[in-house]
Order: sequence, then structure tokens, then C-alpha cells
Amino acid sequence: MPKKIVITGGPGSGKTVLINHLQDLGFNCMHEISRSITIEAQRQGVEQLFLKDPLLFSEKLLEGRLQQFKASLNRDGSHLFFDRGLPDVTAYLDYKQADYPVHFDETCSLHRYDLVFLLPPWEDIYEQDNERYETFEEAKQIYRYLVGGYQKYRYEIDVVPSASIESRTDYILKKLMIER
Repeated sequence: MPKKIVITGGPGSGKTVLINHLQDLGFNCMHEISRSITIEAQRQGVEQLFLKDPLLFSEKLLEGRLQQFKASLNRDGSHLFFDRGLPDVTAYLDYKQADYPVHFDETCSLHRYDLVFLLPPWEDIYEQDNERYETFEEAKQIYRYLVGGYQKYRYEIDVVPSASIESRTDYILKKLMIER
């Protein structure tokens, strides 16, 4: 079973670009699913499901990330990278000060990742788009909630310095003792 490694951070911190780069290098990756949930809701006439119904959006997200986690148990390879993890779901709900059922915490506690890399807010690369509605100031607040969210589930967090994609990749691979 591969080591399960989360790459997380606030909106626009470069997570997806980093995950795509790791995949291009031949690493197994699980991609972010929140955009597909948002796009599906938009097809049904709901512009921002997370803003309209944070709990419904988060239930869908928790379910999808749990499916990814369970699928990882049957994957080959030594390392599997996730674009966000289960604790991101509760961190975002905490950011919105929304209540959620106890099974959210139970799911996050029971399904553990091996390592968590956190990308800090980086204004130079931050962009808003149709699915990323948060301002940069909000992205910084979400980052703080992500730190607290992963700490709540007793994860050690490794903060990846803001740098080129190559430097960020090298930083992570060095920490994992993987040679390119």
C-alpha cells in the first residue's frame, strides 16, 4: 500500500499545478474533486453550492474524498499524492462557522494520511475564476483554518516554501527521500 500524502493549502496556492507536475513525473495522484461538484451544481442552476448550502456541498465532497481514500488502499506504488484531504472539508466548514454532523469528524479521524504538505498563500500566483470566488484575504483566512483543521486531527504539517514548481517538487521529494 502506498504512502498517502496530502498536498493542501488555501485557494490559489498552487496545489493543482504541483499535483499535475508530480503526475507528469510519473507519481500516482488523486485529483481535486470540488471543482467537478461546483460545475455540476452550476449545470443545475446553483452558481456556488458551497455558499448556498455548505453542508450539502461538504457532504458530497466528504463522500468523494472518502472514495478516493478507499481507492488508494488498492493502488500500487510507494507514494500516492492527494490534491486536498478529508480534513479540508471540516476546515472549510469551520471557516464558514457551519455546524456539521459528528460523522465528518469520525471520517477524518478514522481515515489517516501519512504526510501533509501545506502550501501557504502566495499573492503573486493567486487568481480568481468561476469556481474560485474567494479574495486573496479570504484565502489567507482559509489557510489558517486548514492549519487548525489538520492539527485538530493530530497531523504534523510540513509547510512548503513559496517557490518555483521545480523547487517545490524538489522540497517535497527530498522530505520523502525520493530521488528523481
